[in-house]
Amino acid sequence: MATRRDWIIGLIIGGSFFLFAALMFMAVYGVSRGDEDLFGGFGKRIAIVEVSGTISSSREVVQQLRRWGDDESVPVILLRVDSPGGGVAASQEIYEEVVRVRGKGKKVVVSMGTVAASGGLYVSVAADTIVANPGTLTGSIGVIFQYPTVERLLDKIGVRYETVKSGPYKDVGNISRDMTPQDSAHLQGIIDDTYEQFVETVAKGRKMSVDEVKKFADGRIFTGRQAKEMKLIDVLGDYHDALDIAADMAGMSKPPRTVTDIPKRRIGLVDFLGKTAVQWLLGLDKDIEYSEPSLQYRYL
Repeated sequence: MATRRDWIIGLIIGGSFFLFAALMFMAVYGVSRGDEDLFGGFGKRIAIVEVSGTISSSREVVQQLRRWGDDESVPVILLRVDSPGGGVAASQEIYEEVVRVRGKGKKVVVSMGTVAASGGLYVSVAADTIVANPGTLTGSIGVIFQYPTVERLLDKIGVRYETVKSGPYKDVGNISRDMTPQDSAHLQGIIDDTYEQFVETVAKGRKMSVDEVKKFADGRIFTGRQAKEMKLIDVLGDYHDALDIAADMAGMSKPPRTVTDIPKRRIGLVDFLGKTAVQWLLGLDKDIEYSEPSLQYRYL
């Protein structure tokens, strides 16, 4: 029969094992989140949120902004933008979330990477301060809507689409037929309105007049140095310069403690076979990208 001493020793060993397992879990979880100071005690931290690649969805970025916006240990968020832009609605949702975060008393610093154009610029102008490298490509204020048409190709191979619709504009963007003058006028009205939204947002974020913005809001891209002269950005510098600015805003020592949330993602067929192999299996050329027609704040 086990003595009381044996029970105590067993409890100590078992408790030590569970404590070790818990610490290991916390360490692994902290690494997966990108928390650089998991066991560094309590205190202020700078949260790093990335907007990279084509902006096709706002979900992950908005989730991170909301998380850090509600975290009392994070007074400043550093938004690292390296994107040619993307969907209009997705860009607007990220912009609005940055505005909400600032409304909670947080500061937001943008660090522009290689490209922060069109939608990348749109989300950036919501910040308190924008930092860009001298050679960063930004600007490209404008809207684009495009889709392929294959009417002539279908005529050659003897294929025809039959369309029944409730109104003359119901199938605007139909790839089986060429755009009509009526389609073009209809779409141009949408483009013009969305363009005005972009210009008004830049003017508001950069404290400029609409007329000032329209002087260069014709789709042109600019270097970071040119953008500074046009008041599109505030400071010329790299990521570490932006981090130092964030530290100053938070009253923190340099380099500041930082935390990053790396979103979870599912492992799919592409992860096992590679993008090229999957495209080959589906009979797709790797250089061809097709999606449904959509409004884009995007630098092509």
